[in-house]
Amino acid sequence: MTTTPDAESSGAHPRFAEALRRLGLTDVLAQVRRFPDGTRTAAEAAAAVGCELSEICKSLIFAADGEPVLVLMDGASRVDVELLRQELGAERVTRAKADVVREATGYAIGGVPPFGHRTTTRVLADRSLLDHDLVWAAAGTPHTVFPMEPKALIAHAGATLADVRERSS
Repeated sequence: MTTTPDAESSGAHPRFAEALRRLGLTDVLAQVRRFPDGTRTAAEAAAAVGCELSEICKSLIFAADGEPVLVLMDGASRVDVELLRQELGAERVTRAKADVVREATGYAIGGVPPFGHRTTTRVLADRSLLDHDLVWAAAGTPHTVFPMEPKALIAHAGATLADVRERSS
C-alpha cells in the first residue's frame, strides 16, 4: 500500500498541499524540504538547498493600479518596477504591503508559493527562470521549499513570460 504525503508530513502549507493534489502533483508534495532555520529570503533558501541563488524562484506580489499581481523572478535578480509597469500597462506599480500579500495569496511574505493562492491574480514570470533545469520555490511557509522544472512551474502558475528583470548598468 502506498500512501500520499500530506501537508503535515511534508511541511507544506495545507492550502498549497491541496493545490498540489488538485493538480495531480502529489509527487511534488513528497519532494518538499523543510528547514528549521527558515528560508525567508532567496539567499537563505539557496544556502539551505545547496543551489545557486538564481535557481530560487521568488514569488513577489506587486500592486498595479491597486490590483495584486504576482511576479515570479529568479533569486539573484530584482524586478524592474518600470519594466513591470510598462508590461502591465499600469499607471502605477508598487511593492504590495504585507497585509495585501496575505489577503491576495493566503500566505505570509517569505513563504508565498507560485500557485495555490486564496485568490486568482495575474501572474508574470521573468524569462530568466528558463535558464535553469530546476528551480526551488516556497511551499507556502517560510520554512519549506519544493523543486520543479521552470516550464512546469510557469504553466501551473498560469504565468505569462515577460522580461521584467532589472538590468545591471
